[in-house]
Amino acid sequence: MRKSPLPRGMPAAEADVALSAAAGPSARGPRPVVLITGASSGIGAEVASRLAAGGRWELLLNGRDEGRLGSVATRTSGVALPMDLASEEGCRKLAEAALAHSGRVDALVAAAGLGWAGAYTDMPPATVDRLVSVNVCAVLHLVRLVLPQMVSRGSGRLVLIGSVAGRFGVRGEAAYAATKGSLIAFADSLRYELQGTGVQLCLVLPGPVDTPFFTRRGTPYTRSWPRPVSAGRVAAAVEEALAGGRDEIAVPRWLGVPGRVQGVAPRLFRKLATRFG
Repeated sequence: MRKSPLPRGMPAAEADVALSAAAGPSARGPRPVVLITGASSGIGAEVASRLAAGGRWELLLNGRDEGRLGSVATRTSGVALPMDLASEEGCRKLAEAALAHSGRVDALVAAAGLGWAGAYTDMPPATVDRLVSVNVCAVLHLVRLVLPQMVSRGSGRLVLIGSVAGRFGVRGEAAYAATKGSLIAFADSLRYELQGTGVQLCLVLPGPVDTPFFTRRGTPYTRSWPRPVSAGRVAAAVEEALAGGRDEIAVPRWLGVPGRVQGVAPRLFRKLATRFG
């Protein structure tokens, strides 16, 4: 008898979600299924457009703004699954909807995220909670919900959109950097568990990206360096991540260099970051 892929102690509702996808490929369409969160705008919308152009993936698209999400879904021939991921219930409902529609999720692109900038002492407690809920908890919950059926099949892709802010820390973005830093630790730790399962995890770490992100957080991006890159460059990195073989991709690639400096000369790195950050 094959060992059950479900973690011990998984609640019944979550077990139903996982088992429905693990039961078999009968509901699978001709293309692999990718679930993209944050797809109503920014990086998520650009990822949807790029994957749609390639024609290889069946797209399940999640976002909070039903109007914008519907427009992206129409443009990309994707399926709109509007849901607020700030609660565990929202994540569970999204996983249920995705699996009910397609019978499986072959890849998860976790692109939903919120930002906030300013002195940490000025940050409202409710904003701290929402950043943690969307940037961290939603990712952990969704991975937990879609991973068992991937492990059961022996294949799958997890692509998490982090940020170089989580690697280096950024003045005026302490809480945001903390949420993105937690994804680095989560990805590094989960990879150990996924060895030999056929499921691959890649963490994409963009620098600043030219999207409505900064407008929505209420504080524009004013640093002269590094300059924002296009969402298209991040989407290209996500497509590369979905192809497999990479554990981590910085966008642009040169932003991986400061991480190496930080590793071998942390005091020098902090001095340079204090001066230029």
